[in-house]
Amino acid sequence: MNIKNNKRNVIDLFCGCGGLSLGFQQAGFEILLGIDNDRAALETFIKNHNNSKIINKNIENISSTEINNIINGFSVDVIIGGPPCQGLSLSGLRKFHDPRNQLFLTFVQITSVLQPKAFVLENVPGIISLFNGEIKKAIIKEFKDIGYNVSLFILHAVDYGVPQIRKRVFFIGLKDHKVCFKPPSPTHGPQDTLISELLNPVVTCGEAISDLPPLIDTLGQEKQEYASDPMCDYQKLMRGDCSIVYNHIGTNHSEKVKKIIELVPEGGNYKDLPEEFVRTRKFNIAWTRYHSKLPAYTIDTGHRHYFHYKYNRVPTVREHARLQSFPDNFIFYGNKGQQNRQVGNAVPPILGKAVAKELMKCL
Repeated sequence: MNIKNNKRNVIDLFCGCGGLSLGFQQAGFEILLGIDNDRAALETFIKNHNNSKIINKNIENISSTEINNIINGFSVDVIIGGPPCQGLSLSGLRKFHDPRNQLFLTFVQITSVLQPKAFVLENVPGIISLFNGEIKKAIIKEFKDIGYNVSLFILHAVDYGVPQIRKRVFFIGLKDHKVCFKPPSPTHGPQDTLISELLNPVVTCGEAISDLPPLIDTLGQEKQEYASDPMCDYQKLMRGDCSIVYNHIGTNHSEKVKKIIELVPEGGNYKDLPEEFVRTRKFNIAWTRYHSKLPAYTIDTGHRHYFHYKYNRVPTVREHARLQSFPDNFIFYGNKGQQNRQVGNAVPPILGKAVAKELMKCL
């Protein structure tokens, strides 16, 4: 087996647009392959991971032989991915091997055949308590049975410099049972604690996106100039050497919607609206306006319930990409709905990088 570019090689079994892969790439890993059944997401993946291969298929229809043929015999050091968990929530413990859980089981099967030094499986934190924790135990057992020592951790993206309240669970398995994976230490946190002097302040919405064009009375264009010079370290990090803003097209709201948004104060939601408008969307996140001095709420795939902290519109793809910690040179492809779904489904790259850096120490 070969080593590519003297780096540790990774394949991503549920890559989407490649947020987790990008984090691993930034930590020094080589991304050999991304697999997904979403064609638009794979277009984004391949154009932002130029040295990688892709497979556009349902993963349960892919054999390890096909994977080996595509990666040209290169060794696989780490398998990463976040299989959707709909099957788990439907079938329960007694049916862990239900066909609806094939995505999880295929992850195990491919890992069993390729025998990487490590794997990283990420998912929503709720999976830990699902069916009184039995699903968690079943996942750990499946990987233990094929030779891996498995640890799991819930990590909060905001603790690592992502301007977003987003928690993810990571199952991390190592073939070398003498090595113990330790979760990355937080780098950011509240400034009113005893350890605040050791941490950077959390990154806020305003720090994340205030240098992007405001799109007042315009929907913007495919390529735009920045509204200002970078005003903080996070903006410098996201911009790198970029001079043009991509994926920053506004939404053409109706006058009624814009009027309702205008009534919501910064950091407020539907509860702050007059009674006549409360009934239009009555659930916890309805008509929520971000706060410039706080991190964003968890970015979802719809992007229709959260609004810019200052302007009366939903955030653009680029603004939500910034809140997810995608750098500005990472360009999204497909229509706007597909781009929004790609951003919302992704693991924040900065969080992925934090995990990858610690994993590199174990290899």
